[in-house]
Order: sequence, then structure tokens, then C-alpha cells
Amino acid sequence: MNNYYNEQTIIYLNGDFIRAAEAKMDFYSQSLHYGYSVFEGIRSYQTTNGSTRIFKPVEHFDRLRQSALAINMPYHWDTQELIDITYEVLTRNQLGDAYIRPVVYAPANMSFAPNDQSFLVIQAWQMAPFLGEKLLRVRTSSFQRPNPRAFHIHAKAAGHYVNSIVASQEARTNGYDEALLLDMNGSVAEAPGANVFIEKNGCLFTPPAGHILSGITRATVLELAANLAIPVQEKYFTIEEMYDADAAFFCGTAVEVIGLGSLDDRRFSLIWENSKSHQIQKAYKQLVTQPAA
Repeated sequence: MNNYYNEQTIIYLNGDFIRAAEAKMDFYSQSLHYGYSVFEGIRSYQTTNGSTRIFKPVEHFDRLRQSALAINMPYHWDTQELIDITYEVLTRNQLGDAYIRPVVYAPANMSFAPNDQSFLVIQAWQMAPFLGEKLLRVRTSSFQRPNPRAFHIHAKAAGHYVNSIVASQEARTNGYDEALLLDMNGSVAEAPGANVFIEKNGCLFTPPAGHILSGITRATVLELAANLAIPVQEKYFTIEEMYDADAAFFCGTAVEVIGLGSLDDRRFSLIWENSKSHQIQKAYKQLVTQPAA
């Protein structure tokens, strides 16, 4: 039928486990018409002992709650309850390595008035590496990251991702693998759906919170760097400074940690396998496949 579900796929929808092919939503939903919903992207992995582990589920479902509250969506679910439900979705679909998508969405409402309820769906599917496994050819986007005074950009809200879609489509239409967006001040911000790090003289740099969605994978990279004694600075930097970097990578739940080969056709000087960035990539892959403690 498609790459996400078939006639046997089970999802969780508003209290019930049902077949994805039979699921329905209200076409008058405020979410469909205005992009008024929040979601998470979560991964599960088959670990080295054969068990299935959802990576950082507490952090993800806590952020789902925070995103909903940031844009005034009613939220009544418990984090542990959602973790248990998600493991059940994986079990019913016989999934180990999977991408998980919970969405909190709104009821029928053609106005901008607040709602007194929200709905929840949790889906999961197998996913190939989101941006492949080769070093990426990246292009600076003509689109900016949204102004943080216009949106609660720390919320993972569906409508915000129209910006990501058009930026990514622009890059791919022009023969690149992905885009890189600047913020309203001209500093490097992030990729569509991923944070960015650069490496210079053995030190990593990444934009601070403020104009970015400060991702859970980004936080994991900071932890890994500390464990590996790799220095990291959170600071604003320009596209020219990024051109001068030794190496660079994107990180996010979907993309995991993936290196950049070039930006605007300028290649990075360091061989990827010799970089600190590559050490982070290897450490991340080892971490996510470890059995839960």
C-alpha cells in the first residue's frame, strides 16, 4: 500500500489499538486546516542482546507535553503510560528498529478559538536511514529559520515544519541532499529537522538555544562529547565560519549523526574518518544499540 503501513499495521488511536487502514480523523480538525498539532519523532533499536529499546522515551514524551502546553493544546496523558503504549505498538507490529510518531491533534474547529480536548495517535514504521549514509552535499537555503518572536519555536509543532519542507525541497530540486537554514540575524541555525555542529581545530561548535529547536539528539551529542573529552562551545557562527570548518555534521532522531561532505560546493578539509565528528557518530551508534540499563 505504501512505505508506512499495510493492511496488518496496528496503531494506537484515542484509547484503542486499531488497524491503520481503518483509522479515521475529522476532516474539520483544526490540525488539518491550520497545522495546529504537536508531534514527536522517536526511534527504537534492536539492541546487541536482541531486545527492543526506545531511545530516550521519557525525554521525548516530556517534550510532547511541553510542546502541547506551549501552544495551548489540552494534554492529559502520562509519560509512562505513553511509553507503555508505544512498546505495545512495537510488539503488535513486530518492530525492533523503528521510527515512532506520536501526534497530539485538535478536534473539529474552523475558528481560532481554544479547544477543550485533544486527540492522540501513535504510529510506528521501519525506516531506512533518513538522509542515507554517505556524506551530504548541503546548500544554504534562501529560507530563514522562523523568528522566535513569531512562534514558540521550542515547540515541535506541525505547522512550523512547512518551513522545513520548502527549504528541503528547494535544496533537493537544485541537486543537493539537504538544506541549511540561517536565523533572522544571518547566523547558522539548523537543518530542516536536524541540528548542526561544526568542528575546528579539534573543538565542536553548535548554535545555542534561541533560534533553533534544541534537539534531544543534540543534547546526546553534548553528553557524548563530554565523555570523549571533546571540547564543545555553544555559540553563534556565520556561514563563512562554517565554510572554514574542518568538518561538520547534522544530528537528529531521524538523521541520527550524519557527516557533511560539502556546503555550497565547498568541501570540508578534514577526512571524515579522521575527525572528532566521526568519533561522535561512532559513539552515537554504539549508544543507541546498548540494552537499557
